[in-house]
Amino acid sequence: MSTDGAVELARVIRMIIFDVDGILTDGSLFYGDDGQEYKAFNSRDGHGIKMLRHAGVEAAILTGRTSHVVSHRARNLGISRIIQGSDDKLASYQHLLQETGLAPEQTAFMGDDVVDLPVMRRCGLAITVPEASQDVINRAHLVTRATGGRGAAREACEFIMRAQGTWAAQLALYDR
Repeated sequence: MSTDGAVELARVIRMIIFDVDGILTDGSLFYGDDGQEYKAFNSRDGHGIKMLRHAGVEAAILTGRTSHVVSHRARNLGISRIIQGSDDKLASYQHLLQETGLAPEQTAFMGDDVVDLPVMRRCGLAITVPEASQDVINRAHLVTRATGGRGAAREACEFIMRAQGTWAAQLALYDR
């Protein structure tokens, strides 16, 4: 899809849903000797999510894994809609739609692997990263230049704000 087509889709987005591993992180999983799982998140991604939320677009997390650190990160970002341990992302996505009253075209989903395809096929704006599975890249409306865990979420947030005409107002908060 052309960037212009993705811009048109982004104009009506009211909620963006993020996968975690490979999107909000680089996909690496670190385990301590005690079995504790560690993940590295990008602070610029986090601030982009906060800016997008401030601009009126809700953020949610939908992931197949379960991790305490994801709950902590979501809380830090003010994300209250978080679904972890989802074996059926499509059913979880449909639950989010029912819970929010949003139509599919009002949602964006950012995923990177084939388990994300059912949601990507139904949401209004499907976004992925350059290192995603080729099948996911083929389905995406937008492929970020930045990689997962290294600015991709921020890029997606800025793309939506620019499409909706809210980027300048968000930037003005810091450009004084």
